[in-house]
Amino acid sequence: MAKRYAVILAAGQGTRMKSKLYKVLHPVMGRPMVQHVIDQVKEVQLEEVVTIVGFGADKVIEKIGDTSQFVVQEEQLGTGHAVQQAEEILKDKDGTTIVVCGDTPLIRAETYQALFDHHENEGSMATILTTEVPDPTGYGRVIRNKSGEVERIVEHKDANQNELRVNEINTGTYCFDNKALFNALKDVSNDNAQGEYYLPDVIEILRNKHEKVSAFLTPDVEETLGVNDRVALAQAEKTLKRRINEKHMRNGVTIIDPDNTYIGPSVTIEQDVVIHPGSIISGSTIIKTNAEVGPHTEITDCLIGEETVIKQSVANDSQIGDRVKIGPFAHIRPEASIGNEAKIGNFVEVKKSTLGDKSKVSHLSYIGDAKVGSNVNIGCGTITVNYDGKNKFLTTIEDDAFIGCNSNLIAPVTVGKGSYVAAGSTITKNVPEDALSVARARQSNKEGYASKIKNRK
Repeated sequence: MAKRYAVILAAGQGTRMKSKLYKVLHPVMGRPMVQHVIDQVKEVQLEEVVTIVGFGADKVIEKIGDTSQFVVQEEQLGTGHAVQQAEEILKDKDGTTIVVCGDTPLIRAETYQALFDHHENEGSMATILTTEVPDPTGYGRVIRNKSGEVERIVEHKDANQNELRVNEINTGTYCFDNKALFNALKDVSNDNAQGEYYLPDVIEILRNKHEKVSAFLTPDVEETLGVNDRVALAQAEKTLKRRINEKHMRNGVTIIDPDNTYIGPSVTIEQDVVIHPGSIISGSTIIKTNAEVGPHTEITDCLIGEETVIKQSVANDSQIGDRVKIGPFAHIRPEASIGNEAKIGNFVEVKKSTLGDKSKVSHLSYIGDAKVGSNVNIGCGTITVNYDGKNKFLTTIEDDAFIGCNSNLIAPVTVGKGSYVAAGSTITKNVPEDALSVARARQSNKEGYASKIKNRK
């Protein structure tokens, strides 16, 4: 198999997006659109990927990281000029180079593979990825000869009546013989109204040299969408969301309302999980079999165990065990670890804490910077007071402890194994194992005093 390379065009500012964020960094299902392009094209066993950056180069490079090499296009002089920027890296290499726009996040790896295969099997110097649309108005028409080879690409404004009836269009994605590409780019002229160097001119140059130019037609019109404005961005989001949800459903996941469920491209979900409407699941989240998520739940970068149920809650960057019940209206903040068969109830916040197996925080509590053992019961309104205005401190609650309602545990403090904290206590000292700790003012009743207050009014 010939060696394969990719050039990703990501230098444009994208003025039609009307945004301070550079076009290719606009997210589609939580990931920059240019990252989708790179991730998909890299599945086709490439030797090198070169991304051409311009506007916002530093931010694009920061986002993409080490998944590509980068070349900066200092002046925006057209697509042909952009590809020329990769010449120093690729010019002397044998093989096939694909050129893809960074604003086409929906093209699948399977389509890239088919395009490469078609190009190499046909022995072409260039192959255009095309598609057929019901209304090709405004698109460049792909004109073939009787043998099916491409004769030329005709822009809409230059097309005659017969050519206007052609509905096969150029998508802006190409495969080239690598050396032929860079040799032809030397002959591309900027003698046009925009004074720019256009990559499609390479097709005409190769045809004039009697080189073979072919086209590969993809039947999926949606995947060739170029995102140039917020309307197209929403279309791309909708299409990718549907694709991802369909993949999970075909793999045995129940998604009650796919139109209102958002699952990121890096999420892993096992069979027999149920996802309810309004749920947003993103990052590298893993959800184990028979779990249930939602409705209206947001999960990011979490491991969710088997048969766990999370309702109307938010969980971030945490590990949640098997058969756990969370919510409604709970917040699991980063670096939490929830043991098996634990319960986190309504209006409970857990942050940077571990909670042992079968422990319960049923309602209206804050557990932060804490190490909670197994089979612990934490009553309503309990707070681990972890912050003194400068430093955070650890609260330790050992196995089988019982924390009464409305207790304040002033860290650093340890509540010993099997001990009890009376409701309403403010604990400032360690509680020994198997002890009862009461830390509240003694109650005083003044009989008849309420009547005196009422008489004053």
